[in-house]
Amino acid sequence: SPHSPSASPSPASLGPAELRELISRRVIPSPSAEPMRDWRRRLAGGEERSMRELFARPPVPAAVLVPIVDRADGLAVLLTQRSSRLPHHPGQISFPGGRLESTDADAVAAALRETEEEIGLPRSLVRVAGFLPDHLIPVSGYRVTPVVSFVDPRYELRLDPTEVDEAFEVPLGHLLDPTNHVARVREYAGEPIEFIDMPFGPRNIWGATAGMLLTLYRLLRGEELAA
Repeated sequence: SPHSPSASPSPASLGPAELRELISRRVIPSPSAEPMRDWRRRLAGGEERSMRELFARPPVPAAVLVPIVDRADGLAVLLTQRSSRLPHHPGQISFPGGRLESTDADAVAAALRETEEEIGLPRSLVRVAGFLPDHLIPVSGYRVTPVVSFVDPRYELRLDPTEVDEAFEVPLGHLLDPTNHVARVREYAGEPIEFIDMPFGPRNIWGATAGMLLTLYRLLRGEELAA
């Protein structure tokens, strides 16, 4: 059990070098189309539910970059605030990314291309560490492959204002601290569902982005991938 006395120390308590090594060891080496046990739950009895049943058609392949800024004084996650003018999820906090195009060789190529287009982060400053299991997102109809990467902190960004209002960093230790994982109830597919939010100051990280960060937390804790 990840909560047994023999479990590894909390990832939030690790220094940058140890945490970097743990991430490199625990992320999966190639994309996994089988999603991890879902982080969205029915309230009744707390049993986990499947997202697959909410898809009317096969999910559209997409990819996001999970950019971990490799700072010597503490790792951070680079996030974006979507443009308030976008028709879907305006103003929501997200990872850079989007659907796979015919010109993309794979999920990594799509995540790097979308990141460069959205925020101007050059791929030369990105080192791919591995992947999180795919996440099913019924609202958009996507099956998203999260590409976990380390980013050189000397980056300079050029935001596409049609896509992104702002880019900002959140200390990874904050996101890996379970005291910052707040259970909230929202109606989803006609049912009250418990979600995990990750507030950070005046911002609230929620939805699929919080779900992927929670998956990263669970992987680093050594929890099982089995669905």
